[in-house]
Amino acid sequence: MAFIHDRRECLTGCQEHSPWSPRTDLQFDFIMVYGADEAMPERVRVFREHGYVVHLMTGCCWGGYRDYLNGEWDGADHWDESQCDRNGKRIMHGADTPYLCPTLSFGEFLLEKLKPAVDAGVEAVHLEEPEFWDAGGYSPAFRRAWLEYYGQEWQPPHSSCENRIRASALKAFLFQRLIGQLAGGLKAYAHSLGRELAVYVPTHSLLNYTQWKILSPESSLLEIPAVDGFIGQVWTGTSRAGNVYRGVYGERTFETAFLEYGIARELARNSGRRIWFLHDPVEDNPAYTWESFRDHYLATVTASLLFPDVFRYEVAPWPDRIFNGLYPKISRNEQEGFLPWEKPEEGKPIPPEYAELIATLIRTLGDMEQPDAGFIPESPRIGLLMADSALYQRSFPDDVPHSPGGVGGLNDRLFSMLPRRRAGEDTGEDSRAIMRQIAADPSLYNDYVASGAFPHFFGLAMPLVKAGIPLQPVQLDNLPRYPGTLAGFSALILSYEWMKPRSPREHEILADWVRAGGTLLLVGDGSDPYHAAPAWWNTEGLSFDHPAQHLCELLGLGREPAEGIHAAGTGQVAVLRISPARLTLTPEAADEWLRRVIAWAAPGFEPRNSFLMKRGPYRIAAVMEDSPVSRPLTLRGHFADLFSPEYEILTEKEILPGKTALLFDLDEPGPEKTRPVASTARLESLTETEAGYAVRCRTAEGIRVRMRLKLPRPVYRAEALTEDGRQLEADVCRWHAPTGTLLVSFPVCYQPLTVHLYTDTNKED
Repeated sequence: MAFIHDRRECLTGCQEHSPWSPRTDLQFDFIMVYGADEAMPERVRVFREHGYVVHLMTGCCWGGYRDYLNGEWDGADHWDESQCDRNGKRIMHGADTPYLCPTLSFGEFLLEKLKPAVDAGVEAVHLEEPEFWDAGGYSPAFRRAWLEYYGQEWQPPHSSCENRIRASALKAFLFQRLIGQLAGGLKAYAHSLGRELAVYVPTHSLLNYTQWKILSPESSLLEIPAVDGFIGQVWTGTSRAGNVYRGVYGERTFETAFLEYGIARELARNSGRRIWFLHDPVEDNPAYTWESFRDHYLATVTASLLFPDVFRYEVAPWPDRIFNGLYPKISRNEQEGFLPWEKPEEGKPIPPEYAELIATLIRTLGDMEQPDAGFIPESPRIGLLMADSALYQRSFPDDVPHSPGGVGGLNDRLFSMLPRRRAGEDTGEDSRAIMRQIAADPSLYNDYVASGAFPHFFGLAMPLVKAGIPLQPVQLDNLPRYPGTLAGFSALILSYEWMKPRSPREHEILADWVRAGGTLLLVGDGSDPYHAAPAWWNTEGLSFDHPAQHLCELLGLGREPAEGIHAAGTGQVAVLRISPARLTLTPEAADEWLRRVIAWAAPGFEPRNSFLMKRGPYRIAAVMEDSPVSRPLTLRGHFADLFSPEYEILTEKEILPGKTALLFDLDEPGPEKTRPVASTARLESLTETEAGYAVRCRTAEGIRVRMRLKLPRPVYRAEALTEDGRQLEADVCRWHAPTGTLLVSFPVCYQPLTVHLYTDTNKED
């Protein structure tokens, strides 16, 4: 039955540094106990006693590893393994926690530190966030790694495009090696104890890491056999990162989250690996209000639900921070950062309605394996190719012209608009003025390309998403790995102005796909300085100026086909000679790009401002602002509104621009006559009795049991028995005859409850 499943399916989980507490006992399936400290085995034991499947999570580039840094582990000081920028400054995650360059000795240390978790009986280990900052690559440890890897003395990454690429490739290799070292070592150790152990990698999306300029192995982790899957770490904090659309810099949380979840999904699509999508009801920045947290959280949840082949979720990282935190608060340590489990001392506690909404969504997210799913109406399947190499060229070397303020100065100008926009100020004209300066100044344009706005990607993506096209980022690196990567796509967008192909094999596969009937939109003007760095297309007998020339020649179009449409087999190639970031600078540029995409790849498509998906009985909807059209989305039928406190029954739902919705369609509930619709409590059983129905359930301390059930017979009274035998009368027991649903709730009671529902056929008893 829906909602009722074995915890071993691990459909919902969280990470937590704090010990078990009834306040945060949210009844998800599994817990990732965070950190390999001395208290870890006890935390593992207690969570297991409370029914959870227990995993362990730890950072693999930062964490409480001062025993390693200070020489307590092997007698050697390891502070020179801290990641450093070009000025020799350590890159820190908090006051005394550096990001580390992953050496073999650090891997040996971490392997020994994690073995006690295996001894404690954890069923999986999550090696979180293999991150090497783009600004790093200057520490003594990295210089030693360069010499070992390349067989020559280290070269400063800022000195040339070639050296930036080499530094980035080495960073990715070092973390790929570390993950392989740990995953293989931990599995071998577990095997020696007669046990099996799973290893997962929680990682930000390739889109976010590229935007934030953090190097990570990303899809190359798929080449490590011992890695069983991933957590796609997409949440409010990543998706609120600003970008530019139609000349205006701002947050576009839903749209960015949709693109982030899309590229994160590529780690599991076709690979057979498991993936969870992450949401966070709060986030690392404590300065927001509860209302802001809620709105942006719902935007990310909605975006994640538009990928029906993903049905596992990390539902609440750091529950202690969420349910015991006080917000808003301005961090007093903004320069040094703060640890995610630190709780503010000011602000207000979580509103009860928000706490109950989170509890409801945890239950609902455990019911998302719904094979009957798809967009309404059907939409064109268009992909935007993206490669790990986007991470390699997010900064230009010193010999590329920069503006006087550089990338940092431009970022400051852009970032300063976000708090003003949150305060209700219209910053549109200020943003458009900056865009006019960028358009007129080649040096400033270079800085814009390398800025946190990541305009090459968003210039191609945002106009399509805003028009209601469910654009899917596609991992270019996966084409040789998985033959089915391009199956089902009618059109693909490709630009090499911000990334590069790994080998000619990607082009051979793309060319075959086009000749078999696909439409390829090839965008770029060849201006990227990284085209000239030594690579396969300009060495070993090849002499192409940029990789797109190789692809075009392979398709029989010559090296530089004219702008416009060209036939290739039964498919076609549409060429647009423009640097993609320029598509962000003006409304006209964005609108023209959308017009061309529709004409070339989706003839007859009518732009809209919404997404609507059927996912079993669920209806997931988002209506966007600043789209080509501006109108609400209205749905009619019989729905339970799962974002409302009492799962309100509606016959009409109007969703305004900027809002999202999650509805249960009571006209299409599925084959089960008895079915939970929504609940704050974990349901362990729902059975029919002589008197009516009985429900076994439990929720966290401080959260009332509230549920709506679809039942074949009306219910006139409800009561509950606690585990210690006390009787509780329902404070709400309301039958809704038109939909055959019951809303029932009980006062807060942190005990397992058996809820008895009495049907009208027993009313005389």
